[in-house]
Amino acid sequence: MSKRFALVRKPAESLADGMVTFVERRPVDLELARRQWAAYVAALEANGWPTVEVDADDTLPDSVFVEDTVVMFGPVAVLTNPSRAARHAEVAGTGRKLRELGLEPLALTEGHLDGGDVLKVGRTVYVGLGGTSDRSAIDQLRRILRPRGWTVVAVPVTKALHLKSALTALPDGTIIGYGPLVDDPSLFPCFLDVPEEPGAHVVVLDDDTVLMSDRAPETESILRSRGLRVVPVDISEYQKLEGCVTCLSVRVRQ
Repeated sequence: MSKRFALVRKPAESLADGMVTFVERRPVDLELARRQWAAYVAALEANGWPTVEVDADDTLPDSVFVEDTVVMFGPVAVLTNPSRAARHAEVAGTGRKLRELGLEPLALTEGHLDGGDVLKVGRTVYVGLGGTSDRSAIDQLRRILRPRGWTVVAVPVTKALHLKSALTALPDGTIIGYGPLVDDPSLFPCFLDVPEEPGAHVVVLDDDTVLMSDRAPETESILRSRGLRVVPVDISEYQKLEGCVTCLSVRVRQ
């Protein structure tokens, strides 16, 4: 097993029934979604991130969004506690896979938190405080992480499903966000407002490379002008379900 890999989960047959909150429900093309997922996985693997699959479960429509189930802090895996009871089985599946891989995950048991609300920048952990994550869970996460050298900062989220639906971070630590969805950009020491909502989401593959949606050409140009190599992928079917490039994987370093 490689010392680093990306955890992924195949889309369920029931994908089209996934949760939507801030967008109007639209038909999802399952076959296209499968092809897009395969291309996303191929992009990870081609850029140094071999993938490991959590066992698929067609009864769990949101399970492809594996990011919501666990957050990695170096070698420490913290299993989340989604507010929707129907998603608890997703967390259990991720936990089983991590244990098979020799990891011993810790579990959040107080309040509710989705992994999509957690953004790590250096040793700072920004956590969205809003519809899917609450103060009790954030406080428990803080107690888990403080002895391990992490600082947890709660960030209000009222305009998007998750914190990382509104913003993510570039390899140099710059927060990149779509202004209309960001509650308070002043909370971040370095913030770059981008012109397209899909452009606010990047997966950092290495110090010079990010993966992002192909639906944000202006933002892609901005990032290339900053010296970054950009790997664009089509995730249109997941965007219909408020998903983005970060939602579909969890990077693990052992």
